[in-house]
Formats: sequence, C-alpha cells, structure tokens
Amino acid sequence: MSTLKPEEVLTFWIDEVGPKGWYDSSEALDARVRDRFLEAWQEAAEGSSGLWLTYPEGALAYIILTDQFPRNMFRDDPRAFSTDRSARAAAKVALDRDWDLKVEGAARQFFYLPLMHSENLIDQDRAVRLFCSRMPDSPSSLVHARAHREIIRRFGRFPYRNAALGRKSNEAEQRFMDEGGYGALVREMSQTART
Repeated sequence: MSTLKPEEVLTFWIDEVGPKGWYDSSEALDARVRDRFLEAWQEAAEGSSGLWLTYPEGALAYIILTDQFPRNMFRDDPRAFSTDRSARAAAKVALDRDWDLKVEGAARQFFYLPLMHSENLIDQDRAVRLFCSRMPDSPSSLVHARAHREIIRRFGRFPYRNAALGRKSNEAEQRFMDEGGYGALVREMSQTART
C-alpha cells in the first residue's frame, strides 16, 4: 500500500514541474509521473485517499492525482479518463467550500480542470465562469476553457478522445480534427480575444 502524502503530489506538480511543464507532452515527464504516482493513482481509483478530501491542499492533491496525472500516465489510453468522475466530484465539493480561493496563483486552475475536462455543457459553463471570476489575470486559461466549452457545444463530446475510447468519429468531428482540431480552435479564439 502506498504511503504517499498529498504534500508529495503538490511538491512534485506545483514546485518541481511547475507551469512550464504542466502542458508539456513529453514521454520523460509522463514516465516520471508513472514511476512516482501510478500506485497512488490505482489506490485512489479503488476508493482510497478519502482523507485527502477533508482539507483544501489534500483535495487539490487528490484532484491532480485523479484528473491530471492519468492524462500523463496513460496517453491515448482509456485509463486517461477513467478517474475523471472522481476528480470532478472532488472538485465540486471543494468549490462548494471555496477551497480553491485558499490556493494562490496558477495552481488554483486544477480545481477547475475537472469541469473543463467534462463532456457535460453545464460543467463547461461553470468552468468558464470560474476562470472569469476567480482567475481573471489568466486570459490564456480562459481561452482554453472557452475552447473546451465550444467543442462540447458543437459535438457533445471531445472528438480527440474518440480513438482512445473506442468511439467512432462522425463526419463533422473528423473534419474538425483534420482542420487542426483543438489547437486550431484555440488559435482562432486567442486571435478573437486580442481584437
């Protein structure tokens, strides 16, 4: 059984990896996350780590462990999304308690990402509102939140997950991906935000 403490997750992700590495798609980082946190993620997926959800920093660590780390550990694999529901539930409880406001700086966004990763438009709308109201000094994050919401508005799901989840893309989804997908949408929305 893992004896990992929430503080170890936060030290690794917030301090060691930091904002420059959070969205870096590198096998080296993915391997580091797998090596250090796979066992703890498996235990959380099986329902352990409940005590982490009793205070703000613990909840943040749990959300990172169940929402962000699987995306690093299991790229192009259905397990990347298998603990999204747990992360989303934890995020919603933390947000209801305003625990996100106890975390300063860019790390606050990890309370909102489970909503942004959701294929539910209500969650998407809430994520956009949270980035607007609680991270107003992060226009780039807001653009990404709006892009996620726009994809769910158009398709009801994220087409770029289809292959990993064994879903067949429809014609509109395939055209979207062929025309640059998420990256093209973010560039378009960034341009619009500047004008």
